[in-house]
Amino acid sequence: MNIIQTEKLVFSYDPESEGEPILKSLDIGIASGSFVAVLGHNGSGKSTFAKHLNGILLPTGGKVWIDGMDSADEEKLLDIRRTVGMVFQNPDNQIVANVVEDDVAFGPENMGVPSEEIRRRVDEALKDVGMYEYRTHAPHLLSGGQKQRVAIAGIVAMRPRCIVLDEPTAMLDPAGRREVLDTVHRLNRELGITVVLITHHMDECIGADRLIVMSDGEIIADGTPKEVFPRVELMRHNGLDVPATVGLLYALKKRGCDVPLDALTVEECAEALYQYFKGDRKA
Repeated sequence: MNIIQTEKLVFSYDPESEGEPILKSLDIGIASGSFVAVLGHNGSGKSTFAKHLNGILLPTGGKVWIDGMDSADEEKLLDIRRTVGMVFQNPDNQIVANVVEDDVAFGPENMGVPSEEIRRRVDEALKDVGMYEYRTHAPHLLSGGQKQRVAIAGIVAMRPRCIVLDEPTAMLDPAGRREVLDTVHRLNRELGITVVLITHHMDECIGADRLIVMSDGEIIADGTPKEVFPRVELMRHNGLDVPATVGLLYALKKRGCDVPLDALTVEECAEALYQYFKGDRKA
């Protein structure tokens, strides 16, 4: 069952202008419990799409349905935002309190959750993201990756069925990126939370169930990462690259080596190269 469904979604920041819209008739269904990565260069429309998923933006054409609720129905807006939580690029813009556990409690408090339940949710959410031991710390003393995990905990404490992350690692170093990605994969795997990850980092898409590639407001590829990334020429034609593993295998294939292009991880790539160079080559 799809928790998110768009039907001919069109969006323009200036509907009266004659220019092309940012989003051009998108039909996207996202299954409950899935991990979907949305990849695109700057200006591709991926972040604009993300903001439609919890009512920050409303369509100028077409429809967005969240768990069966029409995003254009003002009476459903609160329920939609309880269903889909948003995490943005800069965690400092989402952290509002001077103590980590108070920040995580902010959302449930505004939802009117009883105090005892808030305490339980805060502790569980901080444990879910691996930040429980920092519950009494000041957020400004944390690393970028830790701050982003606190921001994610604040969303988790509101018990959404889906979390949309709009380039959550854009301001982080490699260690912080790894912390955040490990966290969202664990939330998806262990708690069944639907994850929509908006990114321009190829490597962040490798572990997704599904990869949607956008360019100029349209979908140019949609499938598993193993189905999409081997389309190297399509990706590069649209100003995108592929993971370094695929790039290496593609270069070898262009030179006549019979290697697979769907060995995405370093381990898979190493195994593919080992099998090829030891002489176990496909005819």
